[in-house]
Amino acid sequence: MNERTFRAFWANFVIVAALISAFAIAALSAMPDGDETATVGAIYGGNEDTGAVALMFNVYENADIVQKIADLFAQRGETATFFVGGSWVAKNPDTLLKIAAAGFEIGNHGYLHRDHASLSLKQNLNEIRLTETLVDDVLSKLPDYKNPRLFAPPSGSLGDNMFAACNRLGYKVIMWTRDTVDWRDKDADTVFERAVNNIRAGDLVLMHPTEHTLAALPRILDRISQLSLRADCVSRVISN
Repeated sequence: MNERTFRAFWANFVIVAALISAFAIAALSAMPDGDETATVGAIYGGNEDTGAVALMFNVYENADIVQKIADLFAQRGETATFFVGGSWVAKNPDTLLKIAAAGFEIGNHGYLHRDHASLSLKQNLNEIRLTETLVDDVLSKLPDYKNPRLFAPPSGSLGDNMFAACNRLGYKVIMWTRDTVDWRDKDADTVFERAVNNIRAGDLVLMHPTEHTLAALPRILDRISQLSLRADCVSRVISN
């Protein structure tokens, strides 16, 4: 290789290296702030070895039905997880305190039921943090309260900024194994079938505090028991 060829080679090498470096810097700058890359995946099911299923209720309305659902579980010696919206907590702190004092697990469902996939990192952080602050302020009255740091995204809307916010705040993202779609289909028989058809240990069953869901719950809990399963909270069902 003569000197001219050698110099041309190194000039091209330097140009290519500079371009690669520029692309790398641009890619890094487009990522969320800090270490919040989307490394935590959503959880769609739990551990079959627990012998349990989790009935989980996303709550933005109907505090009276929330209380009736909690009472029904308590009468049967079983439990569930309520993912509460911050705006609901602000209006219903007494109901939240009662169900948590009765041993029910409380998860985070954002403040205003927004589309978290379309929100910025800052907006995701604000939605989750505000709800966390409201819940913790109410439940700090309980001597054994500990925030389980479970987040159920409204409408199951997943996005990189949402995962980044949950990573930063230490939340697990909870989805579902089966969806009763009880917010849309207002029929107790339909809710029952969707909840229990082929149900097995480790399933996460999504529900809402509606009249027809409350009407279906006794049969749902009966079927779970008949299958030698039990209803438990999300954190225990997803535990290893």
